[in-house]
Amino acid sequence: MFKKLLASMGIGNAKVDTQLENDQLTPGSNVKGKVNIQGGSAEQQVDRINVFLMTEAVREKDDKKYYEKIAMQKYTITDSFVIGEGEEKQVDFEFLLPIQTPPTIGRTKVWIQTGLDIPQAIDPKDRDYLEVEAHPYMETVLNALTNNLGFHLREVEMEYSSRLGYVQEFEFSPSPEFRSDLDELECVFFIREDQIELVLQVDRRAKGLGGLFAEAIGTDESNVRVSFTKAELEKGTAHIAGELRGLIRQFG
Repeated sequence: MFKKLLASMGIGNAKVDTQLENDQLTPGSNVKGKVNIQGGSAEQQVDRINVFLMTEAVREKDDKKYYEKIAMQKYTITDSFVIGEGEEKQVDFEFLLPIQTPPTIGRTKVWIQTGLDIPQAIDPKDRDYLEVEAHPYMETVLNALTNNLGFHLREVEMEYSSRLGYVQEFEFSPSPEFRSDLDELECVFFIREDQIELVLQVDRRAKGLGGLFAEAIGTDESNVRVSFTKAELEKGTAHIAGELRGLIRQFG
């Protein structure tokens, strides 16, 4: 009875360790692994094992920035069971990595967090980081911007936007072709099964008094939405670069 009391207080709890078959993944691919559970100093009831797909995003409050942990998806991989004192259990799992999973570029982090849901006790957790590659649709657009149009990828970070929610923002320095017209280009991607949508923020360079005034009052930026279908993306980066060049010229 005393051991069970200690366990319910979070002392001598079961431990959890997740092992992934592969930690280098592309959105849309399968995540496979196993969860090893090691019983503690007393028998314990485990309501479920949860696996969370996590990231973190920058938020701002009272002019101060801080990082907030975000659960993008939750997967319950077992029902209720009892883990005995010192007992070992192993549970296999598999799920599809969502196509909207942000690639781990720049400051972006993505990890699998596993937790045992044990009533009235400290929740044992395990964290396993992933290396997520850009979705092929995103990769095509990024190559068009950097390789074809010469933009330099300066910073990538998950952020909270009151307009768009939690998004991964890509910031680019202008290429020589656009340097006289732009201060920077920001881009957010929304991936669907058969297309990709971009939200571009075109930050125009101040020119003359009118440009300085526009910059001061925040009207030197244009927000533009554009979509490319799978068929358009399959035409290659040169085609996408041509479309983006015309759009940036129009609003830059």
